[in-house]
Amino acid sequence: MNSGLVLAGLTKTLGGRTIVDGLELRVEPGEMVCLLGPSGCGKTTTLRMAAGFLAPDSGRVEIGGTDYAAVPPERRPTAMVFQNYALWPHMTVAGNVGFGLKMHKVPKDEAKRRVAEALDLVGLTHHADSYPARISGGEQQRTALARALALQPQLLLLDEPLSNLDAKLRERVREEIRDIQQRLGITTLFVTHDQDEALSVADRIAVMNAGRIEQYAAPDDLYRTPATLFTAEFVGSLNRLDEVTADQGVLRHADGTELLRCTELVGPAGPGRTVGIRPEEIRMGAQDGTPAVVSRVLPRGHFTEVVLRLDTGGVALRSYLTGGTPGVGERVRVTAGRALSYDAQGAAA
Repeated sequence: MNSGLVLAGLTKTLGGRTIVDGLELRVEPGEMVCLLGPSGCGKTTTLRMAAGFLAPDSGRVEIGGTDYAAVPPERRPTAMVFQNYALWPHMTVAGNVGFGLKMHKVPKDEAKRRVAEALDLVGLTHHADSYPARISGGEQQRTALARALALQPQLLLLDEPLSNLDAKLRERVREEIRDIQQRLGITTLFVTHDQDEALSVADRIAVMNAGRIEQYAAPDDLYRTPATLFTAEFVGSLNRLDEVTADQGVLRHADGTELLRCTELVGPAGPGRTVGIRPEEIRMGAQDGTPAVVSRVLPRGHFTEVVLRLDTGGVALRSYLTGGTPGVGERVRVTAGRALSYDAQGAAA
């Protein structure tokens, strides 16, 4: 059975500080949603309340339409994969995977079948009799995932499950997790501070800030049309221009001098705006562009980051290029494609 998750008015105060503040979130059945945000924003606290390890001060935790806010974790239809995997070193991989089933008093034959299925699902059948110390970090992570899946939960909870892996392994394992989640169609809430991780695996992302959700949207919408300046800066790279007058086609300094031309302005025009421009939207070569000089060229593998300093006001902008890289000291003319406009409170409206 695939059940959705509803967090309604969820609030939690710890040590006199409100960590989660009236949070509202709906995860549809079979959906993978990432809670994304900086350290201390309340994402792990939210996950722990969904799991039952923390009781909310107020609000509801509904799974499949039933409120579990006051129900202990062992009686919830959930399973959690922890950041440190929490494997028993004296147990084999199969023993670790079957531990939760033993605690839930699942009959031995049924437990044995479920362990075998879970190990096959994560590709660890050949390590069933190995001990955690004898397998790699990625295999330990998959063991923890198999243990959670063996419980056949309605809701899978993942708390920064890839943070202890190196970059290349992290990329591979996150793809494996996404593949398994889609094959099973299991509703999943995934906590991470890594924007690339969230953008690559989630159906939707909830960006958290100071205990609340700043924006909840599909990855592409979140990146292209961030509703707040916080989201725009946290998800992806951003060139930020403060106190500018934003009009269709041109950005100006407060004194009226032209700063930069743009082909599209997303958000209201007017004075006193903060404008954000993604580096890939900074373009060079237009005859009507703002004069600038290339101050740095930074190879990034599949693209090159170019730092430009505009003649007007000495503003520095970053541009991402995939070919035709200019040299340091070269004179260029700069325009922008899509520009995002925000008010003094950091809102797009």
